[in-house]
This record gives sequence, structure tokens and C-alpha cells, in this order.
Amino acid sequence: MTNNEAAALRLALPKGRMQQGVFQLLADAGIQVRVDERGYRPTLSLDSVETKLLKPQNIIEMLHAGSRDIGFAGADWVRELGIELVEVLDLGLDPVRLVLAAPSALLTQGKLPSRPITVATEYVHLTRRWMEAHGVQGSVLRSYGATEVFPPEDADCIVDNSATGSTLRANGLEIVAEVMRSSTRLYANPAALEDPAKRARIEDLVLLLRSVLDARSRIMIELNVSHEKLDAVVAVLPCMKKPTLARLHGEDGYAVKAAVPRRSLAALIPELKARGGTDLVVYELAQLVP
Repeated sequence: MTNNEAAALRLALPKGRMQQGVFQLLADAGIQVRVDERGYRPTLSLDSVETKLLKPQNIIEMLHAGSRDIGFAGADWVRELGIELVEVLDLGLDPVRLVLAAPSALLTQGKLPSRPITVATEYVHLTRRWMEAHGVQGSVLRSYGATEVFPPEDADCIVDNSATGSTLRANGLEIVAEVMRSSTRLYANPAALEDPAKRARIEDLVLLLRSVLDARSRIMIELNVSHEKLDAVVAVLPCMKKPTLARLHGEDGYAVKAAVPRRSLAALIPELKARGGTDLVVYELAQLVP
């Protein structure tokens, strides 16, 4: 076995609803994903990386068993399975809340009844731990999808993930409590991080993925400003460090460029204009490495 083979990184890619977001993130990071005919063993345009498509729950178990070094999975299932893994990067993709929800008729002033209740959920262990921690008496009924249809005939309430709450509302359910928040994350087997060669590959992959995530959260803005109004403009620019300045040809002014938080853009553009900025140009970033 060569050194490269010994250090090959065993990466698990998610199969299912989170696959599209992960594949797009890899593509935006310049990593090509080629799927074979059966679709279970894609190849990446990275040296010494062996990949396999697995359901997120299986990814967590394979990371725990050591047959995979790193993999993408939801934080909710890591918590549910109670497996100790190293979270190396929160992608922020597929954000959901894991909530306890019940029919409004069951509730008194938005609270659960004092009697024992039956909770339907796919997250059996997580729900039991939450009930114990909050002094909620009752039993847990395992569901296998479509959990929201259980109340009121087959269960009093449910614990399920919710992105917008629309499915819960459509089924007459009201959110009573938030159990946890989850998103797609990159996890590693602790042993993989103890191998210097594998750790280096993991860190390189994280660098590439984070560069895309950071770029998605910021946007590039360029503008021109006179010398007299330069300080006023720079004072309100939320830069990463300092803005980039360049003298305008033949004029007593500057071109100013900065990568600013996307969420600040709507308020920032009028403010820059009011402070003397002109010729504003805004454009997307592909990758951003501090």
C-alpha cells in the first residue's frame, strides 16, 4: 500500500433531501462530483478521496464505526443517535427546528396538560431525553414519516422538524416548545483527525467549503468618492479588514471596494450615496478566503 492509498480520505456524501445543497456547495467550491451508473460511488476531482452515497443516519453510524472518515449529516440525527463525532463545519444548509407540537384543543394557555401524554416522533431517544429534562410524563411512539397525522387519534402531540411551520399549521398543530435547531454539517471521526495526512485533507476541504459559505454571506461593492468625502464613506463600510482604495485617473478622488455583509446592503447603499459615494456597483462573490 502506498502512502497516498494509506492516507486516502473516506468521505460519505448524503443521499436524500440534503444531497442537492451539498453537491451545489462542492461545485461552487470548484470540486466536481461525478456520479457512476448506480449512483452510489461518485468520484470527486480531489486526489486521494474515496466517496460513497449514504443516508444521513447511516453516515453517522459509519463515522462512528470508523469505516468513513468524514461525512455530511444533520445535527438532529447526530443528537438522536447519541454518537460522539467532531463537528468540523456547520454548512447552515437545510436549517430546521425540531419542535414539539400539539393540537390547540389539547393545550391550556399554550401549555401541555399535566397528565401523561403520548408523543409520536421519529426522534425517539432525543424526545425521551427532552421529556425527562422538562418533567413531561408520558410515552413515546415511534413514527416512520408523516408524523403530523398522528394527533389527535393516535397520539397527543408530536416531535418533528419544521422549516416554516406550514405543514404543522395545515394539520391543526401548534408549536409548544423548541427541542433543538439543526442544519447540515460536516462531521469527522475523531481518529481521522489524529492522522496527520487525513487531517490535512480535511482542513483543505473545510477551507474550500468555508470560502464559498463566507462568499455567500457577503457581497462586493465598489464606488467612487471624492477626497473630501472619503473618510465619511469609509466610516460606514462594514469591511472584513480595510477597504481597497485606488486613485482615480486624473481626478482628486478614489475608487473604493469592499466585501460587505449581504444583510447590510439595503441600508448601506442609500447611506453611501448620502455620504458622497457615486457610481456604485454591486456584484456576487464566488469564494472568499481571508
